[in-house]
Amino acid sequence: MTQFNYVAMNEAGQRVSGALEAENEAAVLRLLEEKRLFPVTVLGKGVTASGKAKPKRRVRLRDLGVSYGQLADLIGSGVPLLRAIDTLVKSAVSPGLKDLLKEIHARVADGRSLTEALREFPEVFPVLHTAMIQAGERAAFLEEVLRSLSGFLERFEELRSKVLGALIYPALLTMLGTVVMIGALLFFVPRFEPLLANARKPLPTTILFAASNILRSHWYVLVVGGAGLVALVYANVRSAAARRWMEKWRLKLPVVGDAFRLLAITRFCRILGTMLANGVPLLQALKISKDATGSTILSERIAEATEAVRDGKRLSEPLGVGGFFPEQILAMLTVAEESNKLDKVLVQIADTVERRTNRQVDQAVRLIEPAILCLVAAGIGLLALGLLLPIFTMASSLGSR
Repeated sequence: MTQFNYVAMNEAGQRVSGALEAENEAAVLRLLEEKRLFPVTVLGKGVTASGKAKPKRRVRLRDLGVSYGQLADLIGSGVPLLRAIDTLVKSAVSPGLKDLLKEIHARVADGRSLTEALREFPEVFPVLHTAMIQAGERAAFLEEVLRSLSGFLERFEELRSKVLGALIYPALLTMLGTVVMIGALLFFVPRFEPLLANARKPLPTTILFAASNILRSHWYVLVVGGAGLVALVYANVRSAAARRWMEKWRLKLPVVGDAFRLLAITRFCRILGTMLANGVPLLQALKISKDATGSTILSERIAEATEAVRDGKRLSEPLGVGGFFPEQILAMLTVAEESNKLDKVLVQIADTVERRTNRQVDQAVRLIEPAILCLVAAGIGLLALGLLLPIFTMASSLGSR
């Protein structure tokens, strides 16, 4: 038995939380359904009753998206679900994915639905995926749901790869500049100290020699202090208040802030539109998409929007509070609600905003690279100025004599 912590909504719309012991997540969901509670999040502690840690599986999103697409093709060709999963097991290249598919196949063979089998591996299949697949199984359009998930993961991987690829060059510049400065302070600057011992030292030279002495004499203090600072920041970043403060600061950055904001809007619109198009009810889709945007501020807006929709209001009204959404997107949402085409318009918005996000990311990277080059040049300039300025002063004083 494993202990699961859950957060759920009762029939009155109030949020409740607690803990339950069950064999798997599917059993917890059944218990919550018996109590007439709608689950929002269900997290296992990862420790079984025997004291052994529950193994966590890791599957790349790219492999998962390909599997969704292949399963959709097999089901669309009339292949039964159990045989289709067996075909995926035989064709899987990743060992982790192969083992995972084998366990899913065994659970489906025991009479469980695909949704129940996937819910036993929450570290691989988030609530977003299982909710869409459950809707597809109940309404007999599982093939369309799997294709939507495959396309969603493919676009998500493309955007993430683009962002990470764009940050490689700035990261290398930062690492190279840091290594050069540390090496100069440790090995190059100390050789000039005896030569300039009796010379009048200007401010850049004093700063340079002081930094070199601190780095050579108290490097262990710097290492311990840096590790403590990283641990302190990591501990505080996990709190909701710290994440909110950091996001507010990040959104105020020129160009970069707009890129982060558009990225969160893209995730929300694509997730919500995909779920609505695949039969997931609006309130349930809003609750699931709230935790998948990657933005604390947007999650708060979605929570307020969920309560407003529950009270009979339109979705675009609470989303417009706070200025997080641009006016053009709010206008499109208003028209979509009036024409009852919210699912299609949300996906169109996601496509449009994604193109704008790509341009914003390119602009942000173009700003980051010269900024880092300026910092590296400033460090090398300080190094050269601090060493050469007293030499020039000594030479000029000797020449005057």
